[in-house]
Amino acid sequence: MVLIIFSINIVYVTFFTVRMIMTLKGYRYLAAVVSMVEVVIYIVGLGLVLDNLDQIQNLIAYALGYGSGVIIGSKIEEKMALGYITVNVITSEAGEYLPNQLREKGYGVTDWNANGRDGGRQSMQILTPRKMELKLYKAIQEIDPKAFIIAYEAKTIHGGFWVKTVKRGNLYK
Repeated sequence: MVLIIFSINIVYVTFFTVRMIMTLKGYRYLAAVVSMVEVVIYIVGLGLVLDNLDQIQNLIAYALGYGSGVIIGSKIEEKMALGYITVNVITSEAGEYLPNQLREKGYGVTDWNANGRDGGRQSMQILTPRKMELKLYKAIQEIDPKAFIIAYEAKTIHGGFWVKTVKRGNLYK
């Protein structure tokens, strides 16, 4: 019984975590389907615990399964890598070399001259699918290991050549 409760709760919380992230990323209909499966699993698991409330090991299995489900759900979402990120890069290497190298790799780069504490800098803004995030960081660091990189989630995207390229499925080929 303990193993069943533990397993059910892992599956339930994994679905819960993935569904929550899908909702936040705008995949409402898919999240609704996932939530229907999630609630059935939840009711079965909770029913087993409530029917055997006098056995502390069932409560412990429920709690351990819940925590494990959060970790597994997060790992699954990490692999799914839904959505896009915007990466801002600041480098002391002024010029077109870094932006052009990144453009050749398929990234949409907008760059401009900037001023930092120690003088002139080049600033770039790059939009990329989250699935390509680590490859982008690696490409930047290969070209300029001292580049300052900061990333954040892009919620709404509209216009520009890059959006058209993504919709045609031609990015990163």
